[in-house]
Parts: sequence; structure tokens; C-alpha cells
Amino acid sequence: MTLQQSHFRGKIVTVVQARTGSTRLPNKAIMMLAGKPLLLHAVERIQRSLNAGTVVVATTLDPDDDKIVRLCEEQGIPCFRGDTYDLLDRHYKAAIEYGADAVVKIPSDCPLIDPAVIDRVIGFFKEQYPKYEFVSNLHPATYPDGNDVEIMTMQALESAWKEAVRPLEREHTTPYFWENPEKFRCGNILWETGLDYSMTHRWTIDYIEDYCFIKAVYEALYYKKPMFTLYDVLLLIESNPRIADINAHYNGVNWYRHHLHELRTIMPSQTAFNAS
Repeated sequence: MTLQQSHFRGKIVTVVQARTGSTRLPNKAIMMLAGKPLLLHAVERIQRSLNAGTVVVATTLDPDDDKIVRLCEEQGIPCFRGDTYDLLDRHYKAAIEYGADAVVKIPSDCPLIDPAVIDRVIGFFKEQYPKYEFVSNLHPATYPDGNDVEIMTMQALESAWKEAVRPLEREHTTPYFWENPEKFRCGNILWETGLDYSMTHRWTIDYIEDYCFIKAVYEALYYKKPMFTLYDVLLLIESNPRIADINAHYNGVNWYRHHLHELRTIMPSQTAFNAS
């Protein structure tokens, strides 16, 4: 049966996962950038998206994450607390709590994310619904790393929540979708420039060098244009390559490198290995 296109009109909830207990860079979510915690900058950029709907921070029940809850309360940001390591469970239960019909996953370690990229991914999902029940810009990825957007219907998320059993599927929330294309209607958004900077431009945060890079970007751009764009960052590092050099040795490094023997749809060329 051919699916008839009918624009999505349900409630969208964007879940921003954040915790203080990162093993590589503890407390990264509350490290300061231009006078504000990194998490707050990320949420403000996500909230500027026209399509993000209700933006919810999903943290853990760990007492150390009381800091994140207090920050959200002070700023009037909806917050949910759930499992520390089962991110699939945390996203699913946060979505239930806030009455989602579709759920967007954006990690808090993307404080340079461009609201226009978020709008493009969610907009495509809404316009093409129900042709796709899972859409991302990560399979394959082409945008600079740190512009990660994934959206799925609540029904699809519930199926994954019930069926996913491998630890990597629970920890990373969405692998069950793109590892099982026969079960889900999956779509992907490529960067409209036709370029692929996913392995050469690292704008996410896992290491202290990443923080130093992002801090340099904020210091250069934020005070002149708080909602600077992806292209503003590209112009900055083109004119000042030393900023990009700060964390360039981690370009292309991601969690895939630890699971290539388990992932059917990820190739070795989609990750770098020069990190512990």
C-alpha cells in the first residue's frame, strides 16, 4: 500500500540529554561559555528552532545532577529525570511525561547547533509524514559534527523501547532504528551545500580541547551576534585557522569506533580512532 502524504500535526517534544557525570569531561554541561552554562546556550539555540516544539532537558536521578535540575528550574526549562545509562528509556519516558506525538533527540554537547539545521530536519519529517517515521541528518552524516538532529514518531520510539536489547541500542537511544531498516521507514537529510564536513569539522564536546575550541568560537561571535549560524562559524575558522586547530586531532572521533564489530550499517570510514 502506498502511503499518502499528510503533514504531521501532532505535538513535538525535543529531548536534550544532559548529565554531569561524563567520564571524559566531567561537568561539561555546566561549563561556562560567554557568561552562561554550556547547557543553557544549547537549549537557547534549540528553542530558536521554529519546529522544536516543547524543549525538555532529560537528566539522571544521580544526586550530582541536582545541579542541572536547579539550572532548569531557575531558567524555566522543563526537566525530566531518568535512567543514567539507558538513554532509550530516558527519552521514551520523558516523551510520555510531556505528551509527545513525535520526539526529537538533540544532545546537550552540541552548543554550536544551528537552529536552521534543526528546522530543516524536523520540517522534512513533518512535510513527508507518514512516509518516514524516523528522520535524521546522521545516516550518513554530512554537516559539521555537532549539528545532530534525529526525530521519530512516538509509536516508533515505543517499538524501539520495547524491542531493543543490545547495550549500545539502549545507551545511544536510536541505533535500533537505523540498524533495522526493514522495521522502520527511515529518512536522512544531507547538507544542502553538497559538502561533507562530518569528519573534518568537530563542533561537539567530549574533551577539554573541544571546550577550548567552542569557547574561542563563542568569544569571537556571541557578543556580536548571539544566534550566530553554522556559516558564521565556518567564516570564523576560515579566517582564523588556529581556532580550528585547537581540537583538530579529534576530528571524526565518535562512539562508533568502539562498536564497529556490532554495527551492521556503520563503516570504519565513518569514525576516526585517534582517541582513547
